[in-house]
Amino acid sequence: MTAFAAAPADPTAPSTRAGHDDRAAFLREFLRAPFTVAALTPSGRPLSEAVTATVPRDGAPLVVELGPGTGAFTAAIQRRLTAGGRHLAVEINARFAERLAARYPRVDLAVADARGLRDILTQRGHDRADAIVSGLPWAAFAPDRQDDLLDAVTAGLATHGVFTTFAYAHTRWTPPARRLRRLLRARFAEVVPGRTVWANLPPAFVYYCRHPRPATAPTGPTNERVGRP
Repeated sequence: MTAFAAAPADPTAPSTRAGHDDRAAFLREFLRAPFTVAALTPSGRPLSEAVTATVPRDGAPLVVELGPGTGAFTAAIQRRLTAGGRHLAVEINARFAERLAARYPRVDLAVADARGLRDILTQRGHDRADAIVSGLPWAAFAPDRQDDLLDAVTAGLATHGVFTTFAYAHTRWTPPARRLRRLLRARFAEVVPGRTVWANLPPAFVYYCRHPRPATAPTGPTNERVGRP
């Protein structure tokens, strides 16, 4: 069909056919490993723009992406980064990683568990990230894995950095979602839940987390408000 013949105006955005392929790939991987993928479809562009809103648009920042999947957030990060920016993606699924490497050759891709982020950064000569963007399915993880992942995030994030992750609106008050909020509040001095992105399927919202606490720091009052990043 001619609709698939024209190249997209945005070189970082997948074509319509690629979008269909991504959804099919996501469904296949969900069926193979539902507790690793934990979603039936990739995130839409409105959510992708919201979760990457804190990625710096200038300078030479290091942006780490955890669990990029088929690349919905990857494309948004690439649109924001200037030529001096560095983009490290950590993906545990080898099939997703292969697709990402072919589509986004500028991205430094590590096929690894995000819990090893500190070692991954060290191996690549990096200290800490200026921004960490997460596409990980927190609700699908056991409590100890959630703990380990967030420990890795705070250990790998600069003191001025921002960590963003998302949750589905309809699960906001479930026990796993409440536990994630408690974990975020324990590890960041500021946790800002963004507005619901109704255009996503299903609707979702973003947590914007700033000022990571040292691992041994006591948990104090958290500045939490609802709004924009």
